Amino acid sequence: MTELGTHTAVIRRAGPADARALARLRYEFRAELGPPSESAETFEARCTAWMTQRLGSESSWICWIAAERAELVGQIWLQLIEKLPNPVGEPEVHAYISSLHVVPERRGRRIGTSLLAAALAWCRHRGDVHAVVLWPTPASRSLYERHGFAVRDDVMELLLWGAASDGSGDAS
Repeated sequence: MTELGTHTAVIRRAGPADARALARLRYEFRAELGPPSESAETFEARCTAWMTQRLGSESSWICWIAAERAELVGQIWLQLIEKLPNPVGEPEVHAYISSLHVVPERRGRRIGTSLLAAALAWCRHRGDVHAVVLWPTPASRSLYERHGFAVRDDVMELLLWGAASDGSGDAS
């Protein structure tokens, strides 16, 4: 449990029973970034099914939630990505962090910090995670930097969605 001023947020692992509330939160989070291409009801049904399946014990996805009283106020998702076996003794798993989100009216209370800390502590406790990767927004970059993340120059990315059809990647 993390104390946040006069509010208390409980940080815990999410389970399949949390999927519907997480789907609603995911819709709100992504709808902040641009107009949705499907209704809230359609998205929430599709996302709830996806999340219910991935919040089971056999999934490579893990989610932590922040709740104040009975209200879900934040989430962070992590996916384990297996590496090929390596004979040099480095860990053979990466962790990908996605969708760290706190509802707007609860931001600035260290809930995002608590969610990120929970995910990173879990990775460290496992002992077999080589690197944790993510794609930050400009607004979230300082949060990740405070937790030791750094911009790297050895990662390359090819955007396929929205890129020009000539293969150049120039969508202008």
